Amino acid sequence: MSILDKLRLDGKSVFITGGSRGLGREMVLGLADAGADITMVARNLERLEQTAADVRNLGRNATCIAADMADPITCESICQQALAEHGPFDILVNNIGGRRANVALQDMPLDQWQSLVDLNLTATFLCCKHIGGAMIARGQGGRVINLASINAMVAGRNIQGRHYEAAKAAVLMLTRSLAVDWAQHGITVNAICPGIFATEPNKVWAQKNPEIIDAYVQTIPMRKLGDPEDLGTLAVYLASDTACYMTGAALVIDGGYTCL
Repeated sequence: MSILDKLRLDGKSVFITGGSRGLGREMVLGLADAGADITMVARNLERLEQTAADVRNLGRNATCIAADMADPITCESICQQALAEHGPFDILVNNIGGRRANVALQDMPLDQWQSLVDLNLTATFLCCKHIGGAMIARGQGGRVINLASINAMVAGRNIQGRHYEAAKAAVLMLTRSLAVDWAQHGITVNAICPGIFATEPNKVWAQKNPEIIDAYVQTIPMRKLGDPEDLGTLAVYLASDTACYMTGAALVIDGGYTCL
C-alpha cells in the first residue's frame, strides 16, 4: 500500500461539529475529498446545506443537522439522534468554539462564563462521551480530533475573555487523558491547536480592528494569517491510517507564533 493510499478514508463516516464555515468547512471538505461521508452539525442550516452541496460534488454523502451544540441538553440529544439515525461513526471532530466575548474576567457574569465554557469545553466532553463511547462499544477503533487552540498554551495578547484560554487548556488535557484511556480500544485522540487563520469571522474582525490584526501578524514569523485549507490537510492526516501511532498529541499550526 502506498503512502497516499493510507491517507484514504473510503468507507469511513465522520461526525463533526461546527462544520458549516471557516476551519470546520475546510476540514469537512478535506475529509470528504479523502473519501469519507459526513454528518455535520452547526447552527445555520443554509450554510450547512452549502457545504453539504460541495461534499456531494466530491461524490460523498452529507447529512446536515441544524442545532446549537453549545447548549448541553441539545448537544446530548443531537449526539444520540445522530448515532441512531446516521451512525456508526469512525471519526469524531469536535470543532465548535470561540472567544465571542472580549470581557475582562473580573467583569464577566457567571452565566456568561458558564455558557462560553459550555461552548468551548462541555460540548467536546459530551460528544466524546456519546460518539466516542459508541466507538468503544462498537469495538472497531476510531479517531477523535479535538480543536483546541494555541491559547491552550499561551495567553492571547491585547484581548480579554480568559474563559477561552481556560477552556481550551482543558480540552488539551482532556485529549491527552482520553488518549491514555482509549488506546486499549484502538481509538486515537489528538488535538489541533491553530493560531489565527483567515476565516470569515476573523476577516470581519480584522476590518473592525485592523491595528490589532496588523500588530498580531508582525509577531508571526511567517508574517501572515493561516490558510483555512491547511486545516483540512491536517485533519485528513489525523483521521487516516498514517497517524495510527499518534495519540495524545497537540499539533500546533500557527506560522511559528508560539516559538517566540
